[in-house]
Amino acid sequence: MNKLYIGNVSAEASEEDFETIFEQWKIPHSGPFLVKTGYAFVDCPDEKAAMKAIDVLSGKVELHGKLLEVEHSVPKRQRSCKLQIRNIPPHMQWEVLDGMLAQYGGVESCEQVNTDTETAVVNVRYAAKDQARLAMEKLNGSMMENYALKVSYIPDETAAPEGPSAGGRRGYVARGTSRSGSPSLGTRPKMQSDIPLRILVPTQFVGAIIGKEGATIRNITKQTHSKIDIHRKENAGAAEKPITIHSTPEGCSNACTTIMEIMQKEALDTKFTEEIPLKILAHNNFVGRLIGKEGRNLKKIEQDTETKITISALQDLTVYNPERTITVKGTIEACARAEEELMKKIRESYESDMAAMNLQSNLIPGLNLNALGLFPSGAPGMGPSMSSIPPPGAHGGCSSFGGHPESETVHLFIPALAVGAIIGKQGQHIKQLSHFAGASIKIAPAEEVGATPQRRVTIAGPPEAQFKAQCRIFGKLKEENFFGPKEEVKLEAHIKVPSFAAGRVIGKGGKTVNELQNLTCAEVVVPRDQTPDENDQVIVKISGHFFACQLAQRKIQEILAQVKRQQQPKPTSGAQPPQPRRK
Repeated sequence: MNKLYIGNVSAEASEEDFETIFEQWKIPHSGPFLVKTGYAFVDCPDEKAAMKAIDVLSGKVELHGKLLEVEHSVPKRQRSCKLQIRNIPPHMQWEVLDGMLAQYGGVESCEQVNTDTETAVVNVRYAAKDQARLAMEKLNGSMMENYALKVSYIPDETAAPEGPSAGGRRGYVARGTSRSGSPSLGTRPKMQSDIPLRILVPTQFVGAIIGKEGATIRNITKQTHSKIDIHRKENAGAAEKPITIHSTPEGCSNACTTIMEIMQKEALDTKFTEEIPLKILAHNNFVGRLIGKEGRNLKKIEQDTETKITISALQDLTVYNPERTITVKGTIEACARAEEELMKKIRESYESDMAAMNLQSNLIPGLNLNALGLFPSGAPGMGPSMSSIPPPGAHGGCSSFGGHPESETVHLFIPALAVGAIIGKQGQHIKQLSHFAGASIKIAPAEEVGATPQRRVTIAGPPEAQFKAQCRIFGKLKEENFFGPKEEVKLEAHIKVPSFAAGRVIGKGGKTVNELQNLTCAEVVVPRDQTPDENDQVIVKISGHFFACQLAQRKIQEILAQVKRQQQPKPTSGAQPPQPRRK
């Protein structure tokens, strides 16, 4: 179905006007124009012609002083789970797009459409109609890196029933392949992984891996389409040397298998009798999710691949070495299967973190994500997307991040059953978290909160410390499976505001608090009839997922900062600033 809807049509427009425009832009149509008051319809012979009309005319061509809006005409009964999103920044990365789309529901498929425009176009299928409708409402017209997104329904005559469909792609037809003009939004399986494979090999086998005049390593890189760095000069005299492999996941795995085979052959030739395990280096940020709650993820990989897997202790980490060593023992074939499963988990964690961080950089203006320390600067595997994160104050509007920001106190409420996971063995996790975030983190004793199913976590520190600490707590609850695999982690946070400023947070007739909720997607409540505490403060309750909570906290702090500035006495006219005393 290639019927088009043309909106924002002037009352003076006629069928002849549209005939002239379509002829001028060489856009074929297969029927007459049906012109109504304020809008029109027309059929195109194929999808290519319909897409050309949308790309060339929508928001770009005027008729009688009005910019035309052109999109697929979709009857309400066919408005199902499928959307088309146009005018996406050409350099936008898949991880960022995924993070943006996932805010509104489960994305079953996302395929790029082949067009002649500079910007990218994707077709998205959500798991349910209400999710697609919400994405349509929130994204259409929203700004992304100075590009206004355009979202429309795709006619879905084969729409699956409500809810997730079996296999995830039922009734979905990909509408194009990767565009050469959009390197970031390419077909995913062919993309080089942002995070490389890092392995440790015994120093005595490095020569065999390189080969005479580098012939062996050149052959490996050629066969596996990979870039391989052997860090021979690192850790002089060490028994093992790191190797970094940059390629697609398949290329990394193939290169790793070849290196293991070379080492085994060299061991036989040199009568080296010790077992040569596969040793993978992984950033500590990903290891918790790799292990899973009670070690379930790791145990499953061991069982599925018939290997024995161990991970180096936390105590081995230093500021200069944030990587843990994952040791895999088994046959070469078994180790190769284990490497694929392990790296799949690590890449998923990395992509999730990067999507979250890139999205957060748009949500909270002025927040210096590059300084948050979630990844060490220049660490292997940190993708180019980090370099685009703005420095502090680049966007303005969030002055609390400039200079020496004031400390804030947030009370975060977590499931009582999750307290042990946050504290860690002998308090190790909460100490590390406090040190990492640069914040004071205290959990209220059980007797203080009574029989409630939640415990209060008090976090004190400046905005970036709040972001880091809360981010880790939300993430820990997810990776420890306190929320379901498809369930979003949503927590309640309380912040205290001066009682005289509570009205400013609410706004006249609740206008400000309603705007806050619409903007942040968080639930913001200022309970009525509160008795101010001894410091004349009242509580504001914020509930939602991590991004929503963070943005709501920042916006409320902006309101408080504005109130504080207005409370400051203004200098009297003609008053001179005090002059320094001469010596």
